[in-house]
This record gives sequence, C-alpha cells and structure tokens, in this order.
Amino acid sequence: MDLSLWQYQFRIIMLGDSTVGKSSLLKRYTEDVFLESINQTVGVDFYVHFLEVEPGVRIKLQFWDTAGQERFRSVTRSYYRNSVGGLLVFDLGNRASFEHVQDWHAEVRERVQPHTVLFVLVGHKSDREADGERVVGREEAERLAGQLGAPYVEASSKTGQSVAEAFELLTRRVYQGLRSGEVQMREGWDGIKCSAPRAMQLRPSQQATPSKENKSCAC
Repeated sequence: MDLSLWQYQFRIIMLGDSTVGKSSLLKRYTEDVFLESINQTVGVDFYVHFLEVEPGVRIKLQFWDTAGQERFRSVTRSYYRNSVGGLLVFDLGNRASFEHVQDWHAEVRERVQPHTVLFVLVGHKSDREADGERVVGREEAERLAGQLGAPYVEASSKTGQSVAEAFELLTRRVYQGLRSGEVQMREGWDGIKCSAPRAMQLRPSQQATPSKENKSCAC
C-alpha cells in the first residue's frame, strides 16, 4: 500500500482513565506489538494508521492518545473539537474506570456541541477474565453502550483479541456517518479531511443534501 495515497483523513481520540490501556491498544493496532510495561502518556501522543474501508477508499487515521490523569485534562480537552471519533476505553477489572466512562462521554459531547463525535465503547484487558479479575459483566457494559448509542467490543492488547475490530468498527462508523450526512466536513475543522480528486468524492446519492457549510470544504 502506498502510504502517501489516501482519500479521507479521520482524527480519532482515545478516552478513558489512566492505566486502562489506551496506549497498549494503539501499539497493538498500529505496530502489532505488546509491551508488558509501558510509560504513562504525558499530555497527548500521536499515532497514524491506514485502512481501506472499501475498494479504492483508503482512510488515513490519526489517533490522539490522551493522558487519563486529571492534571493533564486541560491539555486533552483542547483536542476534543478536532476529533470525529472517540474510543471510550475502560478496564474490565477496574469498576471505577467503567463508572467514569459516562463522564468522559459527557465531557466530549459538551465540548463539541452542536457537532457530533461518534464513539465505540471498549472493555479492555479481556485476557484477565481467566484469572478471575473481571468485575464488569458483558451485559452491564452492553447496557451502558446502548445508553451512549455506541457499539461495544471487548478486547485484549496482550492477546490481540478484537483490537483491530474495535478500531475498524469505529472507522467504518465514521465513514458511514460521512456518507449519510450524520457527520460533515467543515471549513477550518480537522476531524475529517479529504485529499482525493473530485471524482473520488462521495456521490450525491451517497450522502445527505450538502449544506453551504460542507460545500465550502470540498476537496
């Protein structure tokens, strides 16, 4: 794959408490590696990955890995407005991190109003279930995901289980949102960018009637 060629760029933000494994998920997805010990994120780290969502449509994914500690919150909040998607991550063995998911979700939505960020909820460290360390049940997590209007995936960066599924589900959700008009490109906004020639843009029949706002953002 020629990494210089892409039709759309999506900016995705990683959300969740410290130590839930956001950086580990990104390392596994973008580099296919797992580190038993990884330094805590300070501020925001940056990753890039490419995904072909359908033949001829290649997405450049920019991931912002945010620090979960409160002292860095003022830094991470500044990235919310330029994100089109968010991976809400909690640790299946840490109930507090699960209970804080709604806070992360509400904070992002408040900051981006009246615009939309699309989410996927991820229950991380599913490999620990065999050791009896799980404290959040699937049914409970799925119920929360339903309340948030987000799909739910359980994943493990250690084993690789469902890691790609989580990221690709969010990417395809954003792409479908772009096609349907649920999310739209806007002038001066970096959440979605398009570098394709006009012939590669979504056909009018594939998206909602364009407004003046997204007409100004044609590639």
